[in-house]
Amino acid sequence: MKTYKLIGLTGQSGAGKSTVSEVFRGRGASVINADELVSELYASGSPCVKTIAACFGAEVLTESGEIDRKVLAARAFSSAENTALLGKLVHPFVTAVLFERLRGQSGPVVYDAPQLFESGADVICDCVVSVVADVDIRLERITERDGISRQKALERINSQLNEAFFRENADYILENNESVEALKQNAVMLYEKIKAEVR
Repeated sequence: MKTYKLIGLTGQSGAGKSTVSEVFRGRGASVINADELVSELYASGSPCVKTIAACFGAEVLTESGEIDRKVLAARAFSSAENTALLGKLVHPFVTAVLFERLRGQSGPVVYDAPQLFESGADVICDCVVSVVADVDIRLERITERDGISRQKALERINSQLNEAFFRENADYILENNESVEALKQNAVMLYEKIKAEVR
């Protein structure tokens, strides 16, 4: 019998999803991070790595057999088709690990996943929270955080689902156009609301 409530947490780059994830964790939720699952899968010898190399070439591997993220990114994000292909290859592996991690969980569990919708994992979530922010604000955050140009940051934003999609397909919306403290306060209130529904 299922004893947990799975909260899907997602949002575009620079919206503030990581901050919300940490707030939820601080309030007692278990957090499963999709990016961390991908990092584990990219370790040498995994079936996921072999599948990626078969499609994108052995050049995406380091000498030790792990995924070279920079080389893979250059190939995978060179076209919309390649980006979609990488997602189709990786998402099933990530979802399989997610189900493994959910065994024995109880209470609120947050699945922190930037590609929650693209992977189809939203359908197994009891509710979905989307963190959104204005484009100009996200651009400023991304360029400062990642040390990339505004053009590169814009390309990253344009490669993702648009804000309207995140709003229309979520059960709850957290807007992050003000201070970090304001976002944290709103995240606390939302988490308590969701937790009350779990009871």
